[in-house]
Amino acid sequence: MARILSGIQPSGTLHIGNYFAMMKPMIGYQKEHELFCFIVNYHAMTSMQDGDDLRKNTIEAALDFLALGLDPDRAYFWVQSDVPEVTELSWILSCYTSLGLLERSHSYKDKVAKGIVPNAGLFTYPILMAADILLYKSQIIPVGRDQKQHVEITRDIAERFNGMYGEIFVIPEPLISEDISVIPGTDGQKMSKSYGNTINIFETEKELKSKVMKIVTDSTPVADPKDPEKCNVFAIYRLFADREKTAAMKEKYLKGGTGYGEVKKELYPMIWEFFRPYREKREELRKDIGEVVNILKKGAEKTRKIAVMTLDEVKHAVGLVYH
Repeated sequence: MARILSGIQPSGTLHIGNYFAMMKPMIGYQKEHELFCFIVNYHAMTSMQDGDDLRKNTIEAALDFLALGLDPDRAYFWVQSDVPEVTELSWILSCYTSLGLLERSHSYKDKVAKGIVPNAGLFTYPILMAADILLYKSQIIPVGRDQKQHVEITRDIAERFNGMYGEIFVIPEPLISEDISVIPGTDGQKMSKSYGNTINIFETEKELKSKVMKIVTDSTPVADPKDPEKCNVFAIYRLFADREKTAAMKEKYLKGGTGYGEVKKELYPMIWEFFRPYREKREELRKDIGEVVNILKKGAEKTRKIAVMTLDEVKHAVGLVYH
């Protein structure tokens, strides 16, 4: 049984790209592995500085996780800021991290290149991420390709620390799923809130239909054959259809005579029905937010027992324990 750690920023409404690329496989890990799953509200502060929004989005993210199947009795589920040991470890690790290592971070340079005004939190983001991973002696870190370098930075920090003080930290391995290709948004680019091209998990039926019908397609006439592998609608369709339906739709594309509008009309009710049980569970959970908060607090208490033990090892090693 491996110890797997993953988190998500409470940065707004979840979309189907989040679900298939991250949340679905992650929630699946709880069946056979030791899953550590948390809401990374400290990380969110690098770009979100409205306190009311952060509070609201933290609860919304918790509702999403629980509605989509995360079991707090099987997994460790908490809010990042409820385990203060992570910021203490982050400071310690910052004293063992070279400036050059942070300056090489692709994520930081990409954000600056896009015009985001950087703050110190954004620059030191990889150290806090390293603390998140190393504090719980996590073995496997599921990440997208854009986050792989952060895991590599974590490995560098841990290996340097272990070289000085002994085998205190577990050296984590990134897990990048090759099964889930980039999920296109309604405009054909990668689905992302920053592009405004998402299809959200918990849309109203009217909003869902509107977004699906706006998915960008090429101008191939209805009667002509079409390439399903180059179609944004088909890329989303195959996420929700079983193998038989996917194969049948692929055949229709290649044969010709099927218009994109027809496929969209079949797609949007499939999405609506797929998320129906999750939507209903979320509505039930919302009726008792106090219980949701209680679940998060209990998760933090359970998680802190591990965090405290790791931090004690680190503090003894570096000399912060002097008696």
